[in-house]
Parts: sequence; structure tokens; C-alpha cells
Amino acid sequence: MEKKSLFSRLSNVGKILNRAAFSDVDQKITKYNYGSDAFMRILQSRYSCHSFDSYPVSDSKLNMILEAGRLAPSAKNLQPTRIWVVKSEEALAKLRTVHPCYGAPVVLIVGCRNEEAWIRESDGVNAAKTDAAIVLTHLMLTATDAGLANMWIWDFDPRKVREALPETREHGVYALLAIGYPAAEEGKPTELHAERKPLEAIVRTL
Repeated sequence: MEKKSLFSRLSNVGKILNRAAFSDVDQKITKYNYGSDAFMRILQSRYSCHSFDSYPVSDSKLNMILEAGRLAPSAKNLQPTRIWVVKSEEALAKLRTVHPCYGAPVVLIVGCRNEEAWIRESDGVNAAKTDAAIVLTHLMLTATDAGLANMWIWDFDPRKVREALPETREHGVYALLAIGYPAAEEGKPTELHAERKPLEAIVRTL
């Protein structure tokens, strides 16, 4: 039997190791029961942060988050949603008269215009708020993917936001999204975070 050269044997070893590496990657993905391992981990790791560090968010991360919001789908692709980036000390101070925003160094105000949105003919439902919610979800999950904590803020008076920041007056202010790095002992998930109804309680197969 012809003996294989050292180079040939090393080449075969390399191929075996490569196959083993790919097999290991495949095993890591398939043993995770929910499909895309990376995306599901983002969904699971995201939580509502109640306290932020003052460390600034980089422009590169912020731009990626905003681009994700821009890519969000909307009914009939009418895109009635607008985003205001609040990060200057002056603007943050004005917004914090309405809500403290948990000390976040960046807050995104998401608004929408009903008159720019699609209306369902069967019952007259306006899609603007649904479109805004989809944009917020894109922003929130992309922030998590970028290693940033966030908080979807709903408990505020939209009229007061429009008064504090006149730039938003022409739109309905839908929600605030606080973004930043979590504060060292206080920015952790609460016990409520892990509470989810079982799948059989929310899903019906027809």
C-alpha cells in the first residue's frame, strides 16, 4: 500500500477538524429548540432596565439602531412614524421634566401621524400606532443586540412631551425608548421579567 506523504496526512487531519468544528456549530444551533440561536438569545436576554449609567452611547451603535427602525415594515409601506433622538443635556433636561427616563443618556421619542397612515376599510382602524410599535420593537431588539440596555416607557403624558419639546408637536407621541448601559447594581432584570404564560395558554391551533 502506498504511504501517504506527511503533507497529505496533515491535510486530511485538517479536513477532519473542520468537519468536527462545523458539526459542533450545527449541534449548538439545533439543540437550541427555537430556531436561530443568535436571534432567540437576543429575545431572551432583552429586559426592561430601570436604571442607567451615564456612559454615552457611541454614534456607530446609535446609527445602527436608528437604521433598524427605518427598516421596520408598515401598513402599505406608508411609514407614518418619526423618531426624535434626545441626547443633549438641554433636551434631556426638558424631557426629564415629563419623565425621569431612568437616567438614560439617550432617549428615542417615537411618534406617528394618523393622517399619513393606512386605514383599514372594513372597520376604519388606523394603522399608525401599530406601525409605531413595530418600529419600537426593531429599535429595542437592535439596541439589545448592540449590547445596550433599554426601557420601553409608556407611563407619561404625551401632551407634556410636546410642550417640553415643540419639535414633536406635529405628531402623536407614541412612546419613549430609553437606551444606555445598565447601572451597576440597579440596572438588572426584575423578578417580573422571567414571568411568561405557558405557550398553551396563549396559542390555539385551528
